Order: sequence, then C-alpha cells, then structure tokens
Amino acid sequence: MTPAAFAKLMRDTPAPAGCVNPYDVHVPGVDAFAGASAQRTAQLEAYLAHRVDTARVLLVAEAPGYQGARFSGIAMTCERTLAGQKEGVPLSAVFGDSFTPRRTSDPAVARNAPERAHGFSEPTASIVWRELVAHDATRAAVLWNVFPYHPCKPGQPLTNRTPTPAEVAARMELLHAFLAVFQGRQIIAIGNTARDHLAQAGLTAPAVRHPANGGAGKFRAGLREILATAG
Repeated sequence: MTPAAFAKLMRDTPAPAGCVNPYDVHVPGVDAFAGASAQRTAQLEAYLAHRVDTARVLLVAEAPGYQGARFSGIAMTCERTLAGQKEGVPLSAVFGDSFTPRRTSDPAVARNAPERAHGFSEPTASIVWRELVAHDATRAAVLWNVFPYHPCKPGQPLTNRTPTPAEVAARMELLHAFLAVFQGRQIIAIGNTARDHLAQAGLTAPAVRHPANGGAGKFRAGLREILATAG
C-alpha cells in the first residue's frame, strides 16, 4: 500500500460513534476552514511519503489528542511543530522542504495568544520530536496511533478520552493497513496501553515509557536504545 492509498483509506473510513475522523470532518467554529480535513489528509500523506524509503522503526501510541493529530493529521505531532514554533525542531523536520503545512484549528477556540497565533501545542509532541531531531532520526522513525481517530467527550470537541476496547477493535484493520505501507519495519509501542492493543491485534512489540505524566526521561532513554540498535 502506498502513502497516498493509505491517506485516502483514512479519509474514507468512518470513525466510530463518539469519535472524530480528522481526515473527514468539519466542525464549524473548531476547524478553521471547509477544506481543513483535506489539508490534514495531505499532511498525513506527505509525512508518510517522506519516510517510506527511510523508516527503520514504527513508534505506535494509543490515540490522537485534540492538541495533536486532531488538527495536524500526524500522530504525536502538534500544529506548533508544523509551524516551526518548537525550539530545537526545524520546520523541515516533518516534511523536508517539499511540502508546506497549514494550520487547521480555528483561532477562535484558542485559549491564549500563542494558540491564536500558531495553533495547539502538545507536550508529548515536543518531547518526541526533540528527541528524534537530537538523534538525526526524523526520517528513521514513523509516528502512528493504534486507534487513529480522536475520542472526545460528548459535545466537547476540545477534550480527550481513552478509546474503548470496542472502538479500537472496530477499526483495527487500519493499523494493519498502516503496517502494509511500512512492511518489515520494527514496531515499538509508546506506552503499555498501546502495547496491549497491539497484542490484541496479534502483534508483539516491546514498549517504551510514554513521555506524558513524568515519563519523559524514561522515554528518552528507551528511544535512544531503540535507535541505536534498529537495523
């Protein structure tokens, strides 16, 4: 499967009830423009295409958050990263120089001046990308989520919740489609929850500590070891 075919599959596959498909949604007052979902689909395709020939490891977390992939279209990546507004993470780190990203969240939903100017910022995204840049591994690793849709609380699009086991199981074929784009690459779970979901899909993968909630140090150490040994 090609990156373009996978991005189209993501666009065309409906999210379970109570979840949002970032690649096929327009919420007035939340998404910045009518073509926001198409922009996120294009960003996903460009991100994957930039790594399809260079990736050695697949870093798989649990699900998108509203500060991250809901508006960037890329797992563990926030709009502030795409805007080149993260210290130590150059604008070219995500796409190279061949693609120009665009913010897709409406500034009207911002809670502060930096969000109004540049979009949402996600702490996990900052930690992950800075570590990849530090090890010159921005094209050696691909970021993804076991469950690729944004689970939010009813009527509260700017919230996060844990996807249910039924929701994860209902779209597990998309994980296998993603793996078909990057056949034979080493899979690493980001956090034990992602590891357990992968196991339910018949995939055995070692886990590194998720960087959230005080896990940044252990995540960095685990990622360094992985990048040093990945073939």
